[in-house]
Amino acid sequence: MRSMISCCGIDCVQCPAHVATMKNDAALRAKTAAEWSKMFGAEIKPEHINCKGCRTATGVQISHCSVCEIRKCVTGKKIRNCATCADYACSKLDFIFTADPKTKERLDEIRKKAK
Repeated sequence: MRSMISCCGIDCVQCPAHVATMKNDAALRAKTAAEWSKMFGAEIKPEHINCKGCRTATGVQISHCSVCEIRKCVTGKKIRNCATCADYACSKLDFIFTADPKTKERLDEIRKKAK
C-alpha cells in the first residue's frame, strides 16, 4: 500500500484534503471543509482544501502549513518527519496525536524501523 507521510505523521494518501486535490473532487472538498470547520472551530472553506503534502517543495498546501510549528521544526532540522527527531515525541505533537491517534502509531513504527 502506498503512503506519503507528513512531517507530523499523517498519511497524506488517506487525507481527504490530499485526495480531493489529487482527484480535483469538489464534493470531497466541501465535505472536508464542513467537517474540519466543526472539528477545529474555524471557518474552513472548500477552496482551502487543496494540498499536495506539507513536505512538497512546490505545489499547493493547506494554508496552515505556512504557520505549522511542526513543519517549521522538521524543515529547520532537515529531517523527513518527527519520527527521526532526537526530541521525539515533543509537546508539539500533542494536538495531532489527540486529533489523529494513528499518527503516533505511524511515527513510532517509522522510528522503530530506523533504528
